[in-house]
Amino acid sequence: MRTSTGDLTEELSDDRPVFGPELGEFSESERRAAEAGDEEGMKTGTTTVGLTTEDGVVLATDMRASMGYMVSSKDVQKVEQIHPTGALTIAGSVSAAQSLISTLQAETNLYEARRGKDMSMEALSTLTGNLLRSGAFFVVQPILGGVDEEGPHIYSIDALGGTTEEDYTVTGSGSQYALGVLEQEFNEEMAIEDAKTLAARAIESAVERDLASGNGINVAVVTEEGVEITRHKEFDEVL
Repeated sequence: MRTSTGDLTEELSDDRPVFGPELGEFSESERRAAEAGDEEGMKTGTTTVGLTTEDGVVLATDMRASMGYMVSSKDVQKVEQIHPTGALTIAGSVSAAQSLISTLQAETNLYEARRGKDMSMEALSTLTGNLLRSGAFFVVQPILGGVDEEGPHIYSIDALGGTTEEDYTVTGSGSQYALGVLEQEFNEEMAIEDAKTLAARAIESAVERDLASGNGINVAVVTEEGVEITRHKEFDEVL
């Protein structure tokens, strides 16, 4: 565990590692990863999508959580702000995803306090991948979307920490249905409102065929101004 090196507001040199957690390492992660593989806890099932535009990124998810063949919740928040201009969707184990989000929120706050600037999206994506690779957050497959000085970014991050930057991406049990819609209609020059409509259509397509997805849609719009998250029980509110 790392210990404090003094005043959090002091300026740190640029050679300090930026891709490791500020909070320290996660002990016994291999044991917890093995145990997670045997758990029958609540899972999101889910469909999540993320796509870039010229002015920002749009993330969207359904709102259903399942436990086996039962719908355990119809009102799950599957996208959360984790950075002043960044958000994360979740697919997989709910408890692990909630823990990952809390950890990332703490890490970005500590980074800003110690360095006097916000973490870049590249650094945040690498940190997220490293946390997943530690085995402490099995099994979660998030999408990270955000805006920094270099522009909008969408990262697909698998459950083992592999990270790929994409123009658009999908995760979850309904991903194949959503991906077909994005493949046909995505345009790099589309406006944010058009991207919101496309993301909603992709989620709606998955909900029609995937039993583990449904009950509404969460939409996050991320620009250089910040993160706005809205919740809609009816798709017509977004389409």
